[in-house]
Amino acid sequence: MPVLVASDLDRTLIYSSAALALTMPDARAPRLLCVEVHESKPLSYMTETAAGLLGELGDAAVFVPTTTRTRKQYLRINLPGPPPKYAICANGGHLLVDGVSDPAWHARVTARLADECASLDEVRVHLAATADPVWVRKHRIAEDLFAYLVVERELLPEEWVKELAVWAENRGWTVSLQGRKLYAVPKPLTKSAAMHEVARRTGAELTLAAGDSLLDADLLLAADRGWRPGHGELADTDWTAPTVTALPERGVLAGERTLREFLRAVRS
Repeated sequence: MPVLVASDLDRTLIYSSAALALTMPDARAPRLLCVEVHESKPLSYMTETAAGLLGELGDAAVFVPTTTRTRKQYLRINLPGPPPKYAICANGGHLLVDGVSDPAWHARVTARLADECASLDEVRVHLAATADPVWVRKHRIAEDLFAYLVVERELLPEEWVKELAVWAENRGWTVSLQGRKLYAVPKPLTKSAAMHEVARRTGAELTLAAGDSLLDADLLLAADRGWRPGHGELADTDWTAPTVTALPERGVLAGERTLREFLRAVRS
């Protein structure tokens, strides 16, 4: 039976220049491979060693990139290794099969959102009314499924984030702060549900996962085994679970370590 590996991308396998955490002396820094270009500029990286490991993983398991990114944002990433047949985008709102969204899956997700939580429009209006332009750079709606703000992190009031989280919780939504992005996501919109669907389609009996943020917690809990890096929302709160391993590495080297762990588990 195949092994399914569902991994978050940003700050788990791939890293912006700001998230690399290259704390070693310059002469000992790892060689980096650019895996994403945006507006003609390099945007995301992994180590060359990690790139080789990902190529091996793609040959040994069903590798499923699993991201909160929109389809457009995901498709500009050029990952090493064989092209994944499946990818999970928009936090589970879109299941891509050979790069194309499965309409039946998307319809199931949107029907569930309509039944189980407050509308996107209500959340959008609340964010517009309460977020201060002093620290908000952009308001964004992703795939008509969830909302996020691009913020000036050093100016963002912690108390406002806490109040928003309580307001959202009462309406069936979750708030997650990742770098300069603050996400408001419906609770029924999950990476884990999409992972289970891919496992059903592929016949995978063992599922492995990795992620760094609050939005990855359901994915890690749903997998048979999971890993989280030493940075991110989950690490900041010392979040763990019996089947989840907390890795000590931070930054781009955590991505390399995660891929080693995936390969070790697949091969054993």
